Order: sequence, then structure tokens, then C-alpha cells
Amino acid sequence: MLSYRYSVMGMSGNLAGTDRLSPDTIATQVPNRFSGLPGQPPTLRVVPVDMVMQMHMLGAMWAPTDALTLMAMVPWVRLHMDHITYSGGMGTARLGRFTTVNDGVGDMSLAALASIVNSSNERLHTSFALVAPTGENDATATVLAPNGMRPTLRLPYPMQIGSGSWAIKPGATYVRRHDRWSWGLQYAGTIYLDENDEGYSRGDLHQLNSWAARLVSPSVSVSLRLSAETEDDIAGIDANIVAPVQTADPWRQGGERLTVLAGANWQPRRASGHRLAAEYGYTVWQDLNGPQLERDARLVLGYQLSW
Repeated sequence: MLSYRYSVMGMSGNLAGTDRLSPDTIATQVPNRFSGLPGQPPTLRVVPVDMVMQMHMLGAMWAPTDALTLMAMVPWVRLHMDHITYSGGMGTARLGRFTTVNDGVGDMSLAALASIVNSSNERLHTSFALVAPTGENDATATVLAPNGMRPTLRLPYPMQIGSGSWAIKPGATYVRRHDRWSWGLQYAGTIYLDENDEGYSRGDLHQLNSWAARLVSPSVSVSLRLSAETEDDIAGIDANIVAPVQTADPWRQGGERLTVLAGANWQPRRASGHRLAAEYGYTVWQDLNGPQLERDARLVLGYQLSW
């Protein structure tokens, strides 16, 4: 099977825990962890206000046996973040806005899926992926500093495409079918194995999915999915990421989220092997190690060709 998947996710507004914070509140009340270093104000004088994450994923799958499937995935990622810069070291006077953009090939992965149960009404398989640090994690951009200068600095953690660390992705999926209905449970994890060359490792991610799907015609099905995830803080610190902005603080990353998603699949009967899929989701609850941008909506479109 060959596959292509496009996904886009928007983020806007800031949360600390479950509390929403305005940009003015962050700029005047949230401490800057780098305060005391030369040129660093006491509070966060640069505040992200929204972000768009896009990804194009190319995949290839091959099943040498009925019980084993091998898979390779190559992502291309584009990150776009808008900021407000406040002037000086205190007050709510806004100096201006600026945008940072980063794009390129992300971390590639190789995976194996092993079938444990595969009957007419029940399926269980496990998965294991090895993720290689092929994405860049030392990108830079020009920013607007609180003193009015426009230096070129290393981008903060959420704007780096690659992790710089090897990782594993364990998983397990169970699916049960009954007439036109099916339901399933899935666990998926991302566990980073080492510290990267910049002195940190991204936080481990654990996700649990549950869903129900119904076949509405011989070629069309619809689904409703609930996704719960927890993500750790970043461990360590990149000594080259120093700025009065929350995204530069490794302790202000990660959190817990709950997302509801609705999807549809179309597999035309006259075009065997082709499948189109779409899924739209909205994050309905999140408790973030903030202040941190909160997730809003996401959209995934996919195409598969199998033979």
C-alpha cells in the first residue's frame, strides 16, 4: 500500500492549566525563567497568539506474510507562529507583531505491525516503530525583541521540526465488528530514548483512542472517535534557546488533552484498492503546563492505494 496524508491543526489563545490568560496578563505577570541574564526582562514580554501546523505524510506498507506488515513514513512539516512583542521591561505597551516560519523534512520512521487475532469479526494487532532524528532541530529566525532590535535567534522548542533524538513508538489496536457497526480501542506512545546534541529530549507522549464506526453503504463508512493524550515536559534545556517567551521554557511544554473527532471513509467499489478518508476534530478539554497555546481544530485528509 502507498499512502498520502495531509493534516492541519490550528492553535490560538493561551492556557495555564485550564485557565485562559490574555497576552497582557502574560506580559506583565508571568515570570521569565531567564530573568537576570543580560537583556532579559523579569516577565514574558513576547507572547505567541496563534500557530498553524501542517504536515504532508508519505507512507509505504508491505506485508511479507498475513501476520506481519512493514511500514515506512516520511513527513514534511510546516510551522507558522504569530507573536506580540511588548516594549521595555514592564507595562502593556505593544511594540509590534512578528511571525516565525519553519518547514522541512521531519523525523522519519520505520514500523512493524504484527497480527495476533484476525477473524471475520475481531482483530487485534500490535505495532512498534523506530523514529530516526532526521528533522532539523537547530533552525533560526529573525524576531522582534522588546528593545526594538531584530536579532536572528534559534527558534524555541515548538517551532523546531525535528526532535534530535531517537524514539520508539509502541502501540496496540483492537477492533470488533458486528453487522454494519464496528468499534475499537487503541494505545499509541512515543518514547524518546536519549538526549539530543543540544542537551534535551522532548516529552514522552501517550495516547488512548476509542471509536465507533458504521457502514452506511457498501463503499462509505462514518466514524466518531475520542482521543485522550498526556505529554510530558521537555527534559533538559538547549543553552542556545534563551528568550522572554513561554515557548523557550522547557517546563512550559506538554499537558493533557481530550479531542472529539468525526470521520468518513470512501472506498469505491469500481476502483478496487483506492480509498479516500477525512477526519475533523476539536479539542474539547485541555490542562496545559502553561502558559501555552491551546489547540483548536484539526483536519486530516488521506488517500491510499493498495494491491
